[in-house]
Amino acid sequence: MALLEVKNLSIAFGGLKAVDDFNVTIEKGQLYGLIGPNGAGKTTVFNLLTGVYQPDSGSIVLDGQDLVGKAPAEICKCGIARTFQNIRLFKKLSVRDNVKVALHNDMEYSLAASILRLPSYFRHEKAMNERAMEILKVFDLDSYADTSAANLPYGKQRKLEIARALATEPKLLLLDEPAAGMNPNETAELMSTIKLIRDKFDITILLIEHDMKLVSGICERLSVLNFGTELCSGDTSAVLNDPKVITAYLGE
Repeated sequence: MALLEVKNLSIAFGGLKAVDDFNVTIEKGQLYGLIGPNGAGKTTVFNLLTGVYQPDSGSIVLDGQDLVGKAPAEICKCGIARTFQNIRLFKKLSVRDNVKVALHNDMEYSLAASILRLPSYFRHEKAMNERAMEILKVFDLDSYADTSAANLPYGKQRKLEIARALATEPKLLLLDEPAAGMNPNETAELMSTIKLIRDKFDITILLIEHDMKLVSGICERLSVLNFGTELCSGDTSAVLNDPKVITAYLGE
């Protein structure tokens, strides 16, 4: 059953088509990849899916709900979370507090309860602390809970950003180049982690990535963008061996 259906999605900036008539259908539980050369429009697609940009035309339907016209905060509540190519953590906050920030998306106590330190405040704070630690444990970050995010090694900062996105309990998780800047050992560990979170959290994942080893190792299907248009889509092995993809993306 399709979780995400995108049809005829287009947007132009200054007359230049950044994304032109893009279509994709992603099934629930699928690990889907979006690849293409730099400047192909991949991050623009992510910005359209999350409400950062509004499309000039086309539709975006998540689990039966139309997302076009909704603000990013609304779309997050509908079930889409994302990471960024450039890590965006609250560097001065602890690892645990970075995750708790996302958990406040479902905060159930009032402002008055927090100011007056009513029992409901402490009850929900305790629940958020426990939930944050559960999520951090999945990423082997629980031992760093009280460490400042700025003091984490780069690879662990990448993991923390994914952990924070997961804390919003998304139906669809968008990962924007999660392996960027990682060494081969970190990338191999990330591959295992992405598969684990898909299964453990029962979510669907769409990722942008240039590391073809990671893409071929975890993605079940791919779409390839080139100059804002879809070059091809299909099963991962077939797409990566398509002559058009090899010419346009792999440069061979």
